Amino acid sequence: MEVFLTIIFFTVFWAAVAKYGPILMTKQPHDDLVRCIFLLTAVVCWLFWLCCYLAQLNPLLGPKLNGNTIRIIASSWGNPIKEG
Repeated sequence: MEVFLTIIFFTVFWAAVAKYGPILMTKQPHDDLVRCIFLLTAVVCWLFWLCCYLAQLNPLLGPKLNGNTIRIIASSWGNPIKEG
């Protein structure tokens, strides 16, 4: 549930940047270009954030521990691994 709320929050935030960003600008001769820049900025930043956030939820690479390190960690946590 927490994951969905975070994704929804940042989606709404970047949608607000795309929608209300051009409104905050003063009138310029290149209003269409400014709107396009705000829209592209919001989409690219949201996509970058989403990729980073989802990559942290399910990492492809994890730590590689050898057997001796695993036995040391297990015994320090009170769960010694029996050899054999």
